Amino acid sequence: MSRLDSFLETALARMERAGQRRTLHASTLTQGGRVLRGDRELIDFSSNDYLGLARHPLLIERAREWAARGGTGSGASRLVTGTSEAHLALEARIAAFKGTEAALLFATGWQANAAVIPALLAAIPGAAVFTDRLIHASMHAGIAVAGARQHRFRHNDLDHLETLLAQKGAAAPARLILTESVFSMDGDRADLARLAAIARAHDAALFVDEAHATGVLGPQGRGLSAEVDGLDLVMGTFSKALGGFGAYVAGSRITIDYLVNAASGFVFTTAPPPAVLGAIDAALDLVPAMDAERAHLAALGERLRAGLAGLGLDHGASSTQIVPAVIGPEETTLALSRRLEAAGFLASAIRPPTVPPGTSRLRLALRASHAEADIDALLAALEAAL
Repeated sequence: MSRLDSFLETALARMERAGQRRTLHASTLTQGGRVLRGDRELIDFSSNDYLGLARHPLLIERAREWAARGGTGSGASRLVTGTSEAHLALEARIAAFKGTEAALLFATGWQANAAVIPALLAAIPGAAVFTDRLIHASMHAGIAVAGARQHRFRHNDLDHLETLLAQKGAAAPARLILTESVFSMDGDRADLARLAAIARAHDAALFVDEAHATGVLGPQGRGLSAEVDGLDLVMGTFSKALGGFGAYVAGSRITIDYLVNAASGFVFTTAPPPAVLGAIDAALDLVPAMDAERAHLAALGERLRAGLAGLGLDHGASSTQIVPAVIGPEETTLALSRRLEAAGFLASAIRPPTVPPGTSRLRLALRASHAEADIDALLAALEAAL
């Protein structure tokens, strides 16, 4: 055992005692809202493949075509030789999809948030940063890298945000507001129209994470940001509803040009390879026309929330394809998840530090490939397991 291993073994033991040690489980997405785990096929309520595109034939074929034409790797970072005509064309297509002047590709949503936020704050030293308490960990990481203090407003409490802006933001040289449009653990939505109005009133920039809205919500699946003017920068991913891998930021041409020069997670990372670009391109062909799938997904959400309420389970303010069943204690939630898996359902337990203490939950993620019968079967299994 190395010197490092001894320290890490102690840290793992500490996690074990706190009930926070995790392990990896091999899984394979299959058709019809299912997942293969070991030798069992389970009804999958844990994956973020919201539109069922991860195994769509067009995405698979386009990824093959682009890999055959361009190879398996991009060869370098974007500022060296890693930028191809395909990257530039795809970024133009993403900008058109999001209704912005320009867009920029990143490897992951985490990388985008963790790189873009400190780059923005480097350009406006002393900026006051205001964040919804439930923003993604990658946003918190970006703020930490920047060394900035954040003023957290209560979740979706925009009156509290206005109070903080008046108290903490007036004397700052600039103000930056960070939020998600759909919150990943609660499935509720931010009021982007009011946030944009508040940002204008306080001369603040507004950065919105659309990871869980892209493809699912808004006209043609363009996200909730497509319905609101006045957002300065939007981030989203291709690894959820769009069935592939990667992320984007979309905004003004000046903003994107600045990030090309200042976002370290972009500057020092190898460019996404051709197969990834091909899958994104194919998804952008499909998603705008998938209104029927989006309507079905919304109906499944309503059915599940009604069923959870009937069982006396709290689903919070969810109004999307993400529906939490808030249980509370960690061990109770883990035990419930295990009982559901034994009954043929994958419904992962989410616990601290991902969610606040006392709010451990089953995070139920719906897919357009689910049937109403799948929802009813899950509810019956929950009732039996409880």
